[in-house]
Amino acid sequence: MEIFKNLNALTLVFVSLCFLAIGYRYYGLWVARKVLRLDADRTTPAVSLNDGLDYVPTPKFMAFGFHFSSISAAGPLVGPVLAAQYGYLPGAMWIVAGCVLGGAVHDMVILFASVRHKGRSLANIARLEVGPVVGHVCSVAVLFIVSLTLAGLSISVINAMFQSPWGTFTVIVTVPIAFLMGLYLRYRPEDVTEASIFGVVFLFLAIMVGPYVASNPSLNYFFTLDRNALAWGIPIYGFIASVLPIWLLLGPRGYLSTYFKLGTILALALTIVIVRPPLLMPPVTEFIDGGGPNLTGPIFPFLFITIACGAVSGFHAVIGTGTTPKMVSNEKDLLFVGYGAMLTEGFVAIMALVSVCTLIPADYYAISASPETFRSMGIEPVDLNALAVAVRENIQGRPGGAVTLAVGMSNIFATIPFMTSLVSYWYHFAIMFMAVFILSAIDGGTRVGRFFLQELLGQFFPRFNDKRWWPGIIITSALFSAGWGYLVITGDISSIWPLFGMSNQLLASCALIIGTCMLIRLGRARYAWCTAGPGLFMAVITVWAGIEQIFGTYLPKNQIVLASLGLIILVLMIFILVRTVIRWFGLLLVKVPLTDLYGDQVMELTED
Repeated sequence: MEIFKNLNALTLVFVSLCFLAIGYRYYGLWVARKVLRLDADRTTPAVSLNDGLDYVPTPKFMAFGFHFSSISAAGPLVGPVLAAQYGYLPGAMWIVAGCVLGGAVHDMVILFASVRHKGRSLANIARLEVGPVVGHVCSVAVLFIVSLTLAGLSISVINAMFQSPWGTFTVIVTVPIAFLMGLYLRYRPEDVTEASIFGVVFLFLAIMVGPYVASNPSLNYFFTLDRNALAWGIPIYGFIASVLPIWLLLGPRGYLSTYFKLGTILALALTIVIVRPPLLMPPVTEFIDGGGPNLTGPIFPFLFITIACGAVSGFHAVIGTGTTPKMVSNEKDLLFVGYGAMLTEGFVAIMALVSVCTLIPADYYAISASPETFRSMGIEPVDLNALAVAVRENIQGRPGGAVTLAVGMSNIFATIPFMTSLVSYWYHFAIMFMAVFILSAIDGGTRVGRFFLQELLGQFFPRFNDKRWWPGIIITSALFSAGWGYLVITGDISSIWPLFGMSNQLLASCALIIGTCMLIRLGRARYAWCTAGPGLFMAVITVWAGIEQIFGTYLPKNQIVLASLGLIILVLMIFILVRTVIRWFGLLLVKVPLTDLYGDQVMELTED
């Protein structure tokens, strides 16, 4: 442990980046070539089913941008910030190892499965690969999980935006910017560069105009919103975004926000190279056994459900079987779009972890813990008042991770001499940077939830299966938005995030297990360990965490709704896992393979 005590931020970032790059070059490429056998000659559903609405062939880099923005939301930012209470070392190790061996494999395999099944959802893939009962159960489970995901992400951005007119203005203005980009690209699709420049320029103008908005009483009134107003507004926004065409909001915002995010992370990395800030958070803290300000549980198993999206994430399976497979125009792009986007997200998670670990621990706790919790810790903040003055916001007692990260990032940028006077701009830039990605995930997540709800209702009312039937689109979007909106209005980050983490990781486990089933059916059982291993590990660790959270936290606090949701998700997921593993053994007993339409030897044919 002594070797880690004097580690600086640059060393940790460099070592992590090396492991991620090696993982892509060797392990990711091996999975793509040997396990999945990606074939550029196979027509993807984006091409064969092109309808100009949901199935749209999309250039490789734009598909990457959309997919990355949809999967990376606040998860790789908030999770590492909360888990920093254990120290920087456990989080960094889990992000790198989990990302290379589990998360990136999960994303590429499940995206591959959806592309091979005509862009179908995870529930439909489960129905085709495992059986109809598992498919129905998976539909219900995914609806629960996506609802919890969107609620957790929304609460995080609400805690950053309430009573902050500058921050709220810069976030809201991104919507009309995306509209204008979408309209421009709709009629001039070849002018991607010009549209990108337009979007970036207006984003920076929004940040520069922010102080004027905050200081002008006639404008300040419209952007000074309390928690309740934001809690109602974000689900309404999700409903509107889910019924709009992809090209109008979701596509351009995802594309723009991806490079906005990557540009910010690269700027942060460059700053770390220049100033080499020390890591003030110890490698391992006294909270590894539990009792911390953000997470009350011990490092095992709670680290693995807290850092979800930056390492392994089931929400990615929803996006990877929802909108992204309907955009990929070449099967070989799955390595770059699936595996590459996840590794990029892992790097974002490392940068988030490093940023908050450069803060003085007492200041970190003062920002990220509730005021009551921080008072009970019996410690005093050190530079908190100076930080609050520099960023021009009240930053104490803002749990959720967004404000803590924004302060950490702006504090690093401020170490560059000529940047010292611009700390408040960097802080609000970081808030916009996070909020844009959360809203992009809400766009994509609500749309995917609508797809699942349409499929579920379509089993009883066939008209809902028509994805172009506007009454069905509006009804399912409204129902789904109302469901996760209720959790936003009634919940808080300390109660929702662990439940989100548990359900999210259980879904990742199920997706890996279902992906394993497909590999076995395709006659590739000797490679099944690459998905079965991380899938079974995540199943064990997450069920353990779920039981502790339900019986150790929710029930003692009389949080009956959350405890009930947790139990329902545990039961549904365990059922899917058991039935899928039984299906493995059934496929392994097949002695005579069959030949599919493409000439491949498979253990069993599906309807596709």
